[in-house]
Amino acid sequence: MKTYESCRKAYPDFFYKACTVSDTPAELGVTYHFEIPGLSVFEPSWSFPKSASYSVEISGNRTLQSMLFGLGMVELISYWKIACPPRVVVSAGTLTPAQILWWKELYYLGLGEFFYTNGITADPEHFMELVSDGPEPAGNPMPSSAPNGCLIPVGGGKDSACTIEILKKSGHPLKTCIINPRGATLKTVEAAGLSRSDSVHVKRTLDPRMLALNKEGYLNGHTPFSALVAFSSLITAYLHGLRYIALSNESSANESTVADSTVNHQYSKSFKFELDFHNYEKEFIGSGIHYFSLLRPLSEFQIARYFSGAEAYHDIFRSCNAGSKQDIWCGHCPKCLFVFLILSPFLSHKRLVDIFGTDMTDDPDRKTDFEKLTGIQKEKPFECVGSRSEVNAAVCLAIERMQKDGEPLPLLFSWYQKQPVYAASFPNRHAYDRYYDAAHLLPEEFLHLLSEECYGGKLPC
Repeated sequence: MKTYESCRKAYPDFFYKACTVSDTPAELGVTYHFEIPGLSVFEPSWSFPKSASYSVEISGNRTLQSMLFGLGMVELISYWKIACPPRVVVSAGTLTPAQILWWKELYYLGLGEFFYTNGITADPEHFMELVSDGPEPAGNPMPSSAPNGCLIPVGGGKDSACTIEILKKSGHPLKTCIINPRGATLKTVEAAGLSRSDSVHVKRTLDPRMLALNKEGYLNGHTPFSALVAFSSLITAYLHGLRYIALSNESSANESTVADSTVNHQYSKSFKFELDFHNYEKEFIGSGIHYFSLLRPLSEFQIARYFSGAEAYHDIFRSCNAGSKQDIWCGHCPKCLFVFLILSPFLSHKRLVDIFGTDMTDDPDRKTDFEKLTGIQKEKPFECVGSRSEVNAAVCLAIERMQKDGEPLPLLFSWYQKQPVYAASFPNRHAYDRYYDAAHLLPEEFLHLLSEECYGGKLPC
């Protein structure tokens, strides 16, 4: 296994050399050219289907160039982390001092889990020297003139299904965007009643040399994937003439994974990143497209409550990373357990067991994950899960309902009821019934729609 210090000494430089664009009537392709001298070159690629009914000038389009260049700035993180070279030279474009600060902050906070799990002490100032010697983008700014329409990135879980269901009532044209489609993402679009022409399938291809180096023991770990979603969805919305990008990130994503730290598995789903990206796009790209998360005012608890009424998705949604390739719930990971728990106040225990194929709350092997999700242990699982307090609220409500209905409590619920956290959480079990986070970027028309759907038409003060 390689070490952070030995890699940085052996490979002091990383180069973002170029991005080459291929344009056909059907799609726009981009290949990025990275190199760690003495180790490897890398050429990951993306392809974006183009609209048959909306055309965008590609040649000489400075706005689009800035988007594609920015996507490469996110993509390079996956290759930089192999050896963590202390110096990154960007020759594919130019960066202002303000942009350099912006990217270094994204890299540092977005790699917080990577540093933590690899035992790396990284200084936010000196973990990377980011320099730019590339040319200014050529051509003319070409902001989008799209008057309306929403692009909804879909991951196959409950959150994007809720966003689709709410926005179907907005009157806006809707398109979904899927990166490397799989079973649950395709079935989500189908369950929503949208046609294949309403879905844009973007392809991302990793360079196999990165995967090979990971197997050889070079550094590996979590990267801020939702930052890739941000830039790739911006390109997709621009190519398809859509005014809005509606994410499905909730307020709960703001909570750190490791208590009393900045380590957050969901950093690029947090409101801080959402606001930072919104401002970066406005200042340095200027597409005119509005990027926001429709579910940002909500907690995971409220999303679960709304989703419990969206029965068309219950048998097809998937959020399990371990089972993603097989399009299944593995039933043995903290993400599966979290989704089970957060839905437990709203769906019957039997229905949940049917959906997941197992009763995780009756499995003693899930006790450690249960302790992490409820805050009994300091460190939450490194997964996209809700806050500790709302998990406790959900479990308390599920126990209350099961006891009222005369159902026997499963193993973990019975054990939990004897713990101090239960006594502390039970009086606050309704705290999320009308939770509202005012830190969001929802345009007024979408906030009104969310209010009608989730708050009975009246937002909490």
